Amino acid sequence: MTMGERLKEERQRIGVNQTVLAEKCGVTKNTQLAYEKGERSPDTAYLANAALLGLDILYVVTGDATPQVVEGYTAVEDKLVNRYRALPQADQEAIHRIVDAMWELSSKGRE
Repeated sequence: MTMGERLKEERQRIGVNQTVLAEKCGVTKNTQLAYEKGERSPDTAYLANAALLGLDILYVVTGDATPQVVEGYTAVEDKLVNRYRALPQADQEAIHRIVDAMWELSSKGRE
């Protein structure tokens, strides 16, 4: 995925159209379109304004999402989540069934 495609994805994620994002970031709609098509690259002022609107700029630039800090989230849990996300959909669904079954067994055992 290109930087322009990630920029478009982030714009859509926060629910604004090209005109609104362009205006809020100090560029024209044509410039915004050029960024999203990969014909031009945004400058730091644009990226700073986009970050203030809630776009994940690390993701836009590198393709790696900004890590979300969750209180009590351990390194082991982070590793599990990252590996889970890398699995095909069918394997993720199998894991859901396994975890649900294990939870059911452990919950019923405590009653």
